[in-house]
Amino acid sequence: MFHKEGYKIITITVIAILLGSLLTHFFVHHLFLKIVLFLIFAFFLIIILQFFRNPKRNTVLNNKHILSPVDGKVVVIEEVYEKEYYKENKIQVSVFMSPINVHVTRNPIGGKVLFSKYHPGKFLVAWHPKSSEENERTTIVIGDSKFSILYRQIAGALAKRIVSYAKENDTILQGADNGFIKFGSRVDVFLPIGTKINVNLGDKVRGGESILASL
Repeated sequence: MFHKEGYKIITITVIAILLGSLLTHFFVHHLFLKIVLFLIFAFFLIIILQFFRNPKRNTVLNNKHILSPVDGKVVVIEEVYEKEYYKENKIQVSVFMSPINVHVTRNPIGGKVLFSKYHPGKFLVAWHPKSSEENERTTIVIGDSKFSILYRQIAGALAKRIVSYAKENDTILQGADNGFIKFGSRVDVFLPIGTKINVNLGDKVRGGESILASL
């Protein structure tokens, strides 16, 4: 199963590879070179298909759990000052996605979208300290008047497009598809001080399944 954000790119890739294969078949007469080109075409197609895969996840709905919004590795757990929305200290948990990870973004909790904003910006490497403030990104806050969390999709050096479906006042389901980041990046999750963190630095997590924190 593939994500809808990849349909256009997958179609273009398949057409280009078919044309390339036909040209190779008719105009390349050296057998070894022909085989090498066919292998390159096949490898490129596999990379594109695996990047846009959208595996089904078994989300266990629980309003006491904050799930990881993406697949990847936990690279930051620290107390920081969140200055865009809360303007107070929060616990930041960041998950870095490599190009081979699933890049679907899923809702870490269910509830109402209280805030959603897109920021154009730079394309620093995702682990750069200033990437969360200077890179292209989206900021999304989910919850209610009693409890909410903020998560931020951040573009990286390769990621050139962030897609977010979150719109203010929408009611969304925990674990549901809420966007896509193309070609590697990271997501920062900002939690209330005192939230129990269930992961450690270096842990690998799965979007919509792994529990980052609990109340």
